[in-house]
Amino acid sequence: MNDRPEPSARLAWKRQTMNDKAFGLDRGLTNYGDRDFARFLRRSFARSLGISRELLNKPVVGVAMTPSAFNNCHRYVPDLVQAVSRGVLSAGALPMPFPTISLGEVFLNPTSMMYRNLMAMDTEEMIFAQPMDAVVLIGGCDKTVPAQLMGASSANIPAVQLVTGPMSTGRHKGQRLGACTDCRSFWAKFRAGSVDAEEIAQVEGRLSVTAGTCAVMGTASTMACLAEALGMSLPGTAAIPAVHSDRLVAAEESGRAAVRLIESKLRPSDIITNKSVENALRVLLSVGGSTNAVVHLAAVAGRLGIKIPMSRFNELSDETPVLVDLKPVGEGYMEDFHAAGGMGALLRELKPLLHLDTVDVTGRTLGERLAEPIDWVDRAYIKSFDEPISRVGGLVALSGSLAPDGAVFKRAAATPALFESEGRAVVFNGLDDLAARIDAPDLDVRPDDILVLQNAGPHAAGMPEAGYLPIPKKLAQAGVKDMVRISDARMSGTAFGSIVLHVAPEAAIGGPLAAVRNGDRIRLSISQKRIDLLVADDEIRRRLADHKPPPAPTRGYKALYRRTVTQAPDGCDFDFLAADAT
Repeated sequence: MNDRPEPSARLAWKRQTMNDKAFGLDRGLTNYGDRDFARFLRRSFARSLGISRELLNKPVVGVAMTPSAFNNCHRYVPDLVQAVSRGVLSAGALPMPFPTISLGEVFLNPTSMMYRNLMAMDTEEMIFAQPMDAVVLIGGCDKTVPAQLMGASSANIPAVQLVTGPMSTGRHKGQRLGACTDCRSFWAKFRAGSVDAEEIAQVEGRLSVTAGTCAVMGTASTMACLAEALGMSLPGTAAIPAVHSDRLVAAEESGRAAVRLIESKLRPSDIITNKSVENALRVLLSVGGSTNAVVHLAAVAGRLGIKIPMSRFNELSDETPVLVDLKPVGEGYMEDFHAAGGMGALLRELKPLLHLDTVDVTGRTLGERLAEPIDWVDRAYIKSFDEPISRVGGLVALSGSLAPDGAVFKRAAATPALFESEGRAVVFNGLDDLAARIDAPDLDVRPDDILVLQNAGPHAAGMPEAGYLPIPKKLAQAGVKDMVRISDARMSGTAFGSIVLHVAPEAAIGGPLAAVRNGDRIRLSISQKRIDLLVADDEIRRRLADHKPPPAPTRGYKALYRRTVTQAPDGCDFDFLAADAT
């Protein structure tokens, strides 16, 4: 091979060296004080990768890849990287896969939520630091998609989100099983004594039988749907199962779409707007999606200065019907949603409520997409707008004396008889206290009490999925299935129950939740969208005057997290990463 450039290549090199609007491998040259030397050296090392001179002159599409032995949801990411790269090459650009942090929900301590912001920073900085004209983001497990959307929004170069897709279901004694709603129902039976140790061991091996994210409308699937609703994923790709061949086709087309975005210059800030965020909220409410999505969407929107007022959230919830019949709210699984028509069918039902002038990564408006016919919809899983599962949305925001800055309640997964409740507080002052006492035979608790967990918010504990407080064993064994539970924690999107979450301000920073004592009366009113501590204001102030926050970490990332993380209504992002509100 002749290493001497052809005259046309030498001329192109000179033009690109002098051009301030560099592209491809000429973007963001390493700073040696000599730009031409930096370009020469970069191309020399790129040649060592076995890349031809022709490809070195092409636009570059970065492929953010997140495989990890600690992330079962991402087992097929290497296959997706290959498919994306095929699409990029076929569209005339150079694919450059690069790794970032990978977050496997069940493998992280104390909680993956603590590391979402770290992954978002990693994603943003690697997009900035490395030469790429566009990026495809491959993620799936709960916190990875919001982290990637947060990072891409801040980096604000053309970007396409590609999700890994949901698992397929397993079987146990004729029953379909899907992580992780069914794992919770079987564990509740095990705690109550109706399932023995041998059977729970069998179920353990039958819940998660393929690669992919949870098989139900949990956080991962909710965020996949919201990414498509925002316009950041290709139409029709949110619900394709991980093991389906169309998942690879979607990956290939995502690579081609990223190349087209380079020419169109359509950026996340053009796609993620006030209107597209409202569309995403409509979808969240209509699928009975994860409460976690409220925090994640607030963080993504916050990177672009977009706020989600509680009042507007509740207006949308009161107008938006629940149309999707999937666990944990209904009976189906994500593979059923995909086969039933998926996001395309759902968005067509919601069309009267949506902003149709928003654009997606293809450059088309939502109105143009929905003007196309759809061949079939399975009404067993996607109901019509006129015959909904519920005429109001699956989630509601609460305020009141216990949560002056807000809280979240998933009414679609709760017991309606508990929507209007008043009860005696049974208080646990932290996760260790909860673990030590929840099953104690002498725990003073009755079925009509309200369980309260303090010090599980972002500052205190990284905001783990501890809001799904277990029913005390002695009540579970007596047949109690649900109780009102309140905390500043989160709960899994696969969970269910009458649970008030994300109480803000959290207990650790002196919110009213820290003032709750055993025996206090608490009132929950979903009709009034309130959660109130029935204690005099002056008594609450007296109790909080002596409040001391939990000990803070003194070094490393956890110390940074504690110092700078915001509260749930602002997305639990770092205060120095959110944009000014617009």
